[in-house]
Amino acid sequence: MAVAPSVDELKKLTGYKAVDDYVKSGMVVGLGTGSTAAFAVERLGQKLSSGELSDIVAIPTSIRTKEQAESLGIPLVQLDTHPVLDVAIDGADEVDPDLNLVKGRGGALLREKMVEVQAKKFIVIVDESKLVDGLGISGAMPVEVTPFCYQFNLDRLLNLPSIKGCTAKLRMDADKPYVTDNDNYIVDLFFDTPIKDAALAASEIRSLVGIVEHGLFLGMSSAVIIAGKDGVYVKEP
Repeated sequence: MAVAPSVDELKKLTGYKAVDDYVKSGMVVGLGTGSTAAFAVERLGQKLSSGELSDIVAIPTSIRTKEQAESLGIPLVQLDTHPVLDVAIDGADEVDPDLNLVKGRGGALLREKMVEVQAKKFIVIVDESKLVDGLGISGAMPVEVTPFCYQFNLDRLLNLPSIKGCTAKLRMDADKPYVTDNDNYIVDLFFDTPIKDAALAASEIRSLVGIVEHGLFLGMSSAVIIAGKDGVYVKEP
């Protein structure tokens, strides 16, 4: 009897497939953050080292990804000099039937969105556990906020009509607020039911001065590579 693949094995399958299928020599590549995206970074490093790929430059979405890429010898650049990417590869915390996403439970949502919105193709890599019927139901929907008067921002989020009824918590790191790579805080929003109108929620959240970015990644996915018990498959919008 065959043993079901582990979660890490599923993540590896999707990360490797994303690089194998979508990355070609000469490309500018966005490198996501998190345990699944790390396998894509690993695969890119392998293929550059072997010579199978060449003339690649990459833009990391976090300090952690930057350090991994540097350790693998992947040449890195910034949006300042390379504002258009050929492809970006990253994981997601939730994927709805329309391939809209919640991202940022790992804390890198701002840099991820800045990079991935500039990509001609955004390839999402997940296992089936990340598939949801509606956004906001499997855990936190993160919002990056300025440390200045963060409680003021938290209170105003709770009063937005589009997300009325959610609860909000400042993300902590032991006994101190969690601090992002951008020196901001994160407020995690929790919902009892899916967000009714994610586009409206995204608009209302971003309209508040002091809100830096939110974890709703809407209409951005070019393809989602999904690993499940029956193998790996791809969904496109």
